Amino acid sequence: MGGGPNHVLCLLPLPATGDTAQAIERLKKRFPDVKVTYQSVAFSRDFEKQALEIPKGLWKDVTVLVTLFTMPPSTSDAPHLELVQLYSAGSNQVANNPIYKETDIPIATASGVHGPQIAEWVIMTYLVHSHKFKQLYELQKERKWGDKRDESGINKVRDGVGLRLGILGYGSIGRQVARVCKAMGMDVIAYTATPKDTPEKKKDHGFIVPGTGDADGSIPSAWYSGLDKKSLHNFLSQDIDILLVSVPLTDETRHFLSTEEFSVLSQGGKKPAFVTNIARGPIIDQAALIKALKDDTLAGAALDVTDPEPLPEDNELWELPNVTVTPHVSGAGQSYTDRVFQILELQLDRKAKGEPLINVVNRKRGY
Repeated sequence: MGGGPNHVLCLLPLPATGDTAQAIERLKKRFPDVKVTYQSVAFSRDFEKQALEIPKGLWKDVTVLVTLFTMPPSTSDAPHLELVQLYSAGSNQVANNPIYKETDIPIATASGVHGPQIAEWVIMTYLVHSHKFKQLYELQKERKWGDKRDESGINKVRDGVGLRLGILGYGSIGRQVARVCKAMGMDVIAYTATPKDTPEKKKDHGFIVPGTGDADGSIPSAWYSGLDKKSLHNFLSQDIDILLVSVPLTDETRHFLSTEEFSVLSQGGKKPAFVTNIARGPIIDQAALIKALKDDTLAGAALDVTDPEPLPEDNELWELPNVTVTPHVSGAGQSYTDRVFQILELQLDRKAKGEPLINVVNRKRGY
């Protein structure tokens, strides 16, 4: 590999079997001169304790670390580290680690691997709401046929043609949701932190699963941007029927959506919108969300993330009839690990050739 990495250490909460084993073998065959070490770690939220359980000697010659959250306890533990490839689309779970805070070692995410499966989850949960599936399922459990259209509310179903989807955070996930919804006849508008006012800025420069997404950014009929309330409210006031929340969690986006935003989105309750959150729970003020769902300011919500996680058993969201809650699983799928290792192979290729890496976290932005 020339000047490329010589030791790839994979620390993931997965057994080295099945799809994972196949991905590792493919990596070894493609890069025979690279040492590859794989170690399964427990899935734990105590990141610091977990890091201490890794033998210090394992870090000493590592040049590329593939991880979800297990990082060297200090910069001196991994003196040859040149790249951290995360197994997740977000990087907030490692933001307090010394490698993140005290070095400029590139940290790259797995952004791009989640688009297809999360887009399907977004469509599935919206159709559960719009097509009154919960009501129909209850009728099925009761073995009732008859003329139940009024009882189920099926006569009020509206298809997607002509609806407007607002995507708050037009990354790889938002782009694939846009692609699918556009095919359903919806209009799509996009919102980003910084302006995308040229064709080059609208492009997706990260990892793209072939046949998916919006590589050139041509799908949205309009683009909006900014992190200030005025800009956000301008976007939310654009007659949106479905709002997809897919921005990263940063200090600027914590409680980005609250009572005032829900009111703007739904025109003071005159046109209740549907909110879908596949990003992070704290982006939404959850108490304000519950209130808006109960007083019909919002039509409904699909939540794969909550605040906190796991969602407590006594939380009202579990029981609200217009809400679907799932346990942070929308990005899971059989192809996940394979796609992460595709990104890793691409990174090793680029690194050996001296080319720019993809999906690198901008530490100032936090993603």
